[in-house]
Amino acid sequence: MARPAIVFLCSSCGHAEPRWHGRCPGCGEWNTLVEERAVAPAGRARGAAGRGRAPATAAVRPVPLREVALAPTPRLSTGVGEFDRVLGGGLVPGSLVLLGGSPGIGKSTLTGMALGHLRVAERRVLYVSGEESPAQIRLRHERLAGGAAPGALDVPVLAETDLDVVLATVAAERPEVCVVDSVQTLHASEAAGAPGSVGQVREVAARVMEVAKRSGTAVVLVGHVTKEGALAGPRVLEHLVDCVLQFEGERERTYRTIRALKNRFGSTSEVGVFEMRDGGLVEVLDASARFVAEATRAPGSVVLAAMEGSRPLLVEVQALVSPSELVPPRRVATGVDRTRLALVLAVLGRHAGVGVGAADVFVNVVGGVRIDEPGADLAVALAVASAARGVPAGGERAPLACFGEVGLTGELRSVAHPDRRREEAEKFGLSDVVTPETAPTLRRAVHLALGSAPARPARAA
Repeated sequence: MARPAIVFLCSSCGHAEPRWHGRCPGCGEWNTLVEERAVAPAGRARGAAGRGRAPATAAVRPVPLREVALAPTPRLSTGVGEFDRVLGGGLVPGSLVLLGGSPGIGKSTLTGMALGHLRVAERRVLYVSGEESPAQIRLRHERLAGGAAPGALDVPVLAETDLDVVLATVAAERPEVCVVDSVQTLHASEAAGAPGSVGQVREVAARVMEVAKRSGTAVVLVGHVTKEGALAGPRVLEHLVDCVLQFEGERERTYRTIRALKNRFGSTSEVGVFEMRDGGLVEVLDASARFVAEATRAPGSVVLAAMEGSRPLLVEVQALVSPSELVPPRRVATGVDRTRLALVLAVLGRHAGVGVGAADVFVNVVGGVRIDEPGADLAVALAVASAARGVPAGGERAPLACFGEVGLTGELRSVAHPDRRREEAEKFGLSDVVTPETAPTLRRAVHLALGSAPARPARAA
């Protein structure tokens, strides 16, 4: 009996190798090659003369873009405003959306709410679960029906992991929106490997996409994430889908954010904010009011006027500077990039006279929000300077608001939408706003925020 062919597939990018490698030659990741059984390719048709040449394929005439007919693309509103905002206005018929997030973050709750609202609007929907039984799904949807989604108990469900059965059901029911929870649990009989393996995920996604495009059903694939927080499965999965959404937050806190990493039908700069309650997820329409109301006036606290997509957002940035007995001292960042924190600390010590080289520095964006824009540099710098000197930024009256990018030579650079950021701060009574216009250098910004307070000596505990 012939031994089955073995291939090693990268779980990150899907690259195939005949032998195992510690590092994937395709993407460079370490320890990602897993062993799977190779699937023999289909044989090519042979010519009449038996020379093994494939028959000629007829050419197709390309069409100029100006001759392509454009039809208005209707969108299906999910009834969840923050979800629709990130999608670009709602679900597009025939689209394939990948929703990823940590376990317990609320992915099933969000999709259940969306399907419940669609049922109220008399849309045909289907919920496919490969992880829960119908009884377990009903327990969650009973909670949603009493709160955030009144039509949650009217959602038809299918508990199945066989891909052929799922696709046959979709073809028979013809739903307008279908949720598959999750793509890693479905099994395709044509592909080798266990459910969730590279080959299985790739085959499942390709066949689901084919059905979605042919039938016009908008499909939401719920996906797992790795321990590093990245979407699990081969990178080809993200290339296949039309939209990739990341659902983020800390399980110990109530706030959740959803943002688009890829969107063929809308912007990737929008963000939606939710609050987890007993009745499900509740949209936070004015997130700035929530965060500003909880802002402190202690040393090490400032308010960042950030931009998330098309709307301004005020968040509190806190810093703690403590004497360290470690070499090198610790640099801990939550909600901001750790590399960016190291850059800001270097400029702060070199050009603003606030050195923290012998101290531990902790920076946190309150509420579990993550800020990736360069406009957060000034807020991090002023929070660290305030904590190092023990002086409240802006005095005791109100929290100090700020925004701006810090350059390597100590200058402050302007960022997008300064007027909207300033107006958002003034709307909540934050009249003291430090910007690149009011302080062209970081040294000047520290002086405006803290005055001429001397540096507080760091004493060992």
